Amino acid sequence: MAYRKLSDLVNELENPQQSDTFVKLFKAAVRDGRVVATDLPERCTLPKEYTRRGAEGTYQRNTREMVYEVTPRAEKWAEETRAALAQARTRTAKVQLTSEAAESGAVDFKALAAETRRKMQAKHEKGQQLGLGNTRKKK
Repeated sequence: MAYRKLSDLVNELENPQQSDTFVKLFKAAVRDGRVVATDLPERCTLPKEYTRRGAEGTYQRNTREMVYEVTPRAEKWAEETRAALAQARTRTAKVQLTSEAAESGAVDFKALAAETRRKMQAKHEKGQQLGLGNTRKKK
């Protein structure tokens, strides 16, 4: 049987920033029995670069190295996982509501107006209910 290291598999990722997610999924696949693997005493460095808030520079994390048995099932799992991670979207910044954004169509103005109307109606009804509660107590 052929064996491969987890670090070799991680280095094949299209986006190195997803290496930590891939390792988590790999370990879950080992737990579930989809991939046959074992820990090695050495450690490997993930290619993902992390930044600390309020600090300068980046750092990388280490994880325990694993070796897995190369089987068609394991290779299929790796391909499917790589494809799923490649399709995963990165978070996009929320569009700030401005008159320019509304005019350009970057935000759905009709939906925002309906939501505002619903909130205003709920506040009005809550105020009316609070007012009715006070008049009942006075009588």
